[in-house]
Amino acid sequence: MGLADDLSDEALAEAMPRRQARSYPALVSTEAAALAWARQGAPHGSVVVAGYQASPRGRAGLPWELPEGSGLGFSLVLRPELPSAREGWIYAAAVSALADTCGADAMITWPDEVHALGRRVAAVGAWVELGSEGVLWTVLNVLLPTATVPRTPTLARAVDAIETRIDATPASVLDDYRRRCRTLGRQVLAHMIPMGPAGPRVRGTAVDVLSDGSLVLHTAQGNRVAVRPQNLGVLDGLDEDADGS
Repeated sequence: MGLADDLSDEALAEAMPRRQARSYPALVSTEAAALAWARQGAPHGSVVVAGYQASPRGRAGLPWELPEGSGLGFSLVLRPELPSAREGWIYAAAVSALADTCGADAMITWPDEVHALGRRVAAVGAWVELGSEGVLWTVLNVLLPTATVPRTPTLARAVDAIETRIDATPASVLDDYRRRCRTLGRQVLAHMIPMGPAGPRVRGTAVDVLSDGSLVLHTAQGNRVAVRPQNLGVLDGLDEDADGS
């Protein structure tokens, strides 16, 4: 089997016959190609995938590792009907969808990862383009590091699940999200963008996830602070269970 034969145009057409998709042997990142396509009018649900990505990145530009021929990384163009204030909902819906596809033991780490059997099995990052009336489009970057060849069935299940959760009512998604979210109940420290020694930070107990995708922290001062996923740099766990020790 040659480079990414299982991700060829023919393989994608067979697995997703009604979906527009572009496949490349190699790219700097699928995000860059998907952003260009979205600006040119790519329809909702369009997919960009590559056999190799030199510099795949997730939320806040954090680097992902995706060795050649291992796992699956792709970008999905979405045109959801969302007001600007709820752009972070894209993270909640997408992560819930990936948890749906990763098995009954899959747990969500707010805002952008799914874990199962002690390892990360999915992650997302979103580039959101806003207009005067809300979200115009978004490019959702998806990492499935444990996907195995042939990868097109996994790709098809993931994009269908994401679209289903994006179209679902927030209440139904949040019920499942909260049940699966291992961040809730933990002491965490949110380092906000811009990162750095003098950057803003919020420390508290994670108590809820809202319909805009925000994580609510209850601080030691008794305040409730909503941390938006698109404004987060890094989330650190402060107790032993959260930091993995």
